[in-house]
Amino acid sequence: MVDAAKDLTAGTVGGIAQLIAGHPFDTVKVKLQSQPASLPGQPPRYSGAMDAVRQTVAAEGPRGLYKGMGSPLATVAALNAVLFTVRGQMEALLRSQPGAPLTVNQQVVCGAGAGAAVAILACPTELIKCRLQAQSALADSTASIKYGGPVDVAKHVVREAGLKGLFKGLVPTLAREVPGNAVMFGVYEAIKQYFAGGQDTSGLGRGPLMIAGGLAGASVWLSVYPTDVVKSVIQVDDYRKPKYSGSLDAFRKILASEGTKGLYKGFGPAMARSIPANAACFLAYEVTRSSLG
Repeated sequence: MVDAAKDLTAGTVGGIAQLIAGHPFDTVKVKLQSQPASLPGQPPRYSGAMDAVRQTVAAEGPRGLYKGMGSPLATVAALNAVLFTVRGQMEALLRSQPGAPLTVNQQVVCGAGAGAAVAILACPTELIKCRLQAQSALADSTASIKYGGPVDVAKHVVREAGLKGLFKGLVPTLAREVPGNAVMFGVYEAIKQYFAGGQDTSGLGRGPLMIAGGLAGASVWLSVYPTDVVKSVIQVDDYRKPKYSGSLDAFRKILASEGTKGLYKGFGPAMARSIPANAACFLAYEVTRSSLG
């Protein structure tokens, strides 16, 4: 119970650090992912990441880059508590004796289990966040609704589709979180062990921890990015007149209309976000966990 409480506290602090460092990049990513395909001969709403930043700041000011932050900030404690606590409990189950270091493969298993647990909480949070972030990109769509904030999004969704509407996109969320966290924790452990010269990584300084965390975060998007695009377009899709009947249908339609590059819309800002955000997250987690004894 003591270790679980430490993981819960450290995971919460890490999640807050990650959110503050990475949310503007995430907003740009979602805007690029969710903008409608341009008509023949017409330019897209945003020509790229920097254009999305310029248009957002011009229309909404700098705070526009933090739109949708209320939802993940309100639940970041629960999300990261689940992620790091489940991972910690799985570590305890896999250890041959208390305190023994785990192999990279064992950390992959722990990450996959933690990802499955966190996906259930992440789905409604991501849906609310994405609908807030994407509403300006969908401004020309008849399906677009102007939301006043996270609670307003939740009310609209429940009114249109019931409580189950908050879990729209659960399948691609699971398909992202399970392999994504397996890769992230595996890469994180592998890089830490490389710097430490063995399995005992307890003496690593902040520099190696930040490098390991940043590269671990980047590895997630390299492995699951198209799944994240599918998740985003499904979660911002209209409930009454949906464009997509499911994950595979969304995948096929994106591929047919935009080609492979359509599955990588927003990849640049996602990668730009992942390194500093995850470096901040893992450093904050490790420092907090260490300070708790």
